[in-house]
Amino acid sequence: MNTPEIHPDSPSVIAHVNAMQDVIRRMADNSRSCKLWCVTLVSATLVLIASMGDGTFAWLALIPVGALGFLDVYYLSLEQRFRCAYNEFVCKLHDGSLGRTEVFVIKPSDGPARHVWKSTRSTSVLVFYAALAIVIFAVARFV
Repeated sequence: MNTPEIHPDSPSVIAHVNAMQDVIRRMADNSRSCKLWCVTLVSATLVLIASMGDGTFAWLALIPVGALGFLDVYYLSLEQRFRCAYNEFVCKLHDGSLGRTEVFVIKPSDGPARHVWKSTRSTSVLVFYAALAIVIFAVARFV
C-alpha cells in the first residue's frame, strides 16, 4: 500500500522541525550552563581556599569539574543524537520515504555510546575542563 507523500510545507512537518530545533537548542543551552556553573563553583572554591592560605583543599574543586564535566558530555551527546535524528528526518522528507508516524515522534537517534565517546573527545569539553584542572593543580601547588 502506497502512502501519500508528505509535503515539506505542511504544518505538521514545520511543527516537527521546529520542535526538533528547540530540543537541540535546549541541549546546547544545558551544555553551556554546565560550563558556567563549573566556572562559578570552581572559582568560589578556589577563592575560599586561597583566602585560607592552604592549597591542600584545592582538590575539592575537582568535584564540580568531574560532575559537571560528565553532565556536559551527556548533554552534548544528546544534542548530537538529536542532530542526527533531525538530519535523518529531513533526508527522508526530501527523498519521499518519510512515514506519517515519523512526523509526530521526537526522539534521539540510536547509538548513545558512540555519541558519548565522541562528546568526551570534543574540543569544547577537553580544552575547557582540562584548563580548569590545570588551574586547580596550580592553586594546589602554589598556594
